[in-house]
Amino acid sequence: MRDFSQLLDGLVYTRSRNGKLKLIGDYLRRTPDPDRGYALAALTGSLDLPAVKAAAIRAIVEERVDPVLFHMSRDYVGDLAETVSLLWPKRVEQPAEIDDGTLRLATVVDRLQSLGRSEAPAALAQMLDHLDASGRFALLKLATGSLRIGISARLAKTALAQAFGIDVDAVEEVWHGLKPPYAPLFAWAEGLGAQPTLDNVPVFRPFMLAHPLEALRLSLDDYAAEWKWDGIRVQIVRVAGQTRLYSRAGDDITHSFPEVAQAFGRDAVVDGELLVRGEVQGADRHGGAAASFNALQQRLGRKTVSARMLDEYPAFVRLYDLLIEQSEDLRPLAWSARRQRLEAFVPALDPARFDLSALIDAPSFEALEELRAAARDAAIEGVMLKRRDSPYTPGRKVGHWYKWKRDPLVADCVLMYAQRGSGKRSSYYSDYTFGCWTKAGELLPVGKAYFGFTDDELKWLDRFVRNNTIQRFGPVREVAKTLVLEVAFDSLHLSKRHKSGLAMRFPRISRIRTDKPAGEADRIEALMRMVN
Repeated sequence: MRDFSQLLDGLVYTRSRNGKLKLIGDYLRRTPDPDRGYALAALTGSLDLPAVKAAAIRAIVEERVDPVLFHMSRDYVGDLAETVSLLWPKRVEQPAEIDDGTLRLATVVDRLQSLGRSEAPAALAQMLDHLDASGRFALLKLATGSLRIGISARLAKTALAQAFGIDVDAVEEVWHGLKPPYAPLFAWAEGLGAQPTLDNVPVFRPFMLAHPLEALRLSLDDYAAEWKWDGIRVQIVRVAGQTRLYSRAGDDITHSFPEVAQAFGRDAVVDGELLVRGEVQGADRHGGAAASFNALQQRLGRKTVSARMLDEYPAFVRLYDLLIEQSEDLRPLAWSARRQRLEAFVPALDPARFDLSALIDAPSFEALEELRAAARDAAIEGVMLKRRDSPYTPGRKVGHWYKWKRDPLVADCVLMYAQRGSGKRSSYYSDYTFGCWTKAGELLPVGKAYFGFTDDELKWLDRFVRNNTIQRFGPVREVAKTLVLEVAFDSLHLSKRHKSGLAMRFPRISRIRTDKPAGEADRIEALMRMVN
């Protein structure tokens, strides 16, 4: 654990991307199996220790530390692992600085994976007794499965590739077919084995992604345009009689959408947008009949799906691209060639579960801009522009694909509540709940946002919250209803879960309106007119 804890410490205090790549690469080269494999799994978010929950950690801490002190410290520090690592008391019979050699990273993982939920807390406490503060921090980060140290999965894989001189895209290609501690991956990286193969295994292939269009203007002779649908990007993989649905992050979501997997009967890999059927209304002119993201959200994350849920929220996939057909890899082909293959492929699928994402017929970029501005259907998020000669390559390749989101909606709302942030924001009130007025003059919450403002604006908002607090509810402060915030959001949807009857999609603070009286903020009925 000492080497792993030193790696995490180094990553926390290193800002440079190249510096982080070197730290991870050096660790992976010098550390033996299986420790380095479990460390890589932790850095990429691929290590699952389900028996250890935050509530269990809080319980073992409160047995050893005054609960009031712990909760005050946790509120101030903002990070559970850091708080516990600093507060955990030293044992007289076992100095906390001693790592007796039995607490190798692999030993910790094996032990926690083998224990049940009732046994894991006591085992964790015993291990915490054997470590110093740095080791305790690493152990708790590992156990909770949430490092949050500024390392993305892609960065960790890039460090592996650079350390051993292999291609990071080749690593991505086999990643989801392997399990921690990745012995075949390291054997290949060190030249002791061949690249792992994925024959007859329905594994995830990395998505091709788009850059924001921003101020660019493109020729439609070079780029094809299609709608950017507001669902979730999915990949469907079928091989050797097995079908899997993967999210953009590579998570297997087949169990949440079994009807889609069952309906896909051809050996292939396709890329598309997972949506829920909705009322046709105006969306049919865009090839729609898709409901809002709010409807899809009813299905996301469910381990089992009831017959009623299947009936009320029928899922389907709007297909964008064909990556592999039978055993033929189409990704090196130009987009236009893949599109022709996709158009021939889709008619053989179940039309209730799959359709083709239509291209936008626009004679010029200016005409496309007008169509985008007018597209306010619930399931449309904007426009995609894809270079006609672009191959399908993982990640974002400059000049290949662009996303052009529609302009956000805005509303003037009144700040109602604020909550302390976590991590770097643990000292600031950075999570803001805001509301709008009813006809009767009641202020009802319509959303919550924690980004969109600058660092200086965050400091200003934090001072406002502290100086205008009227009540406290644990970590939450209620403030005087005097400050107006201009809130930008992508769309509004009806919601039975909120008293206002509304739910915002991607709200963010776009402006602090010190110039506007709170009584002149927007009304609920004005927001209702923005729904869909």
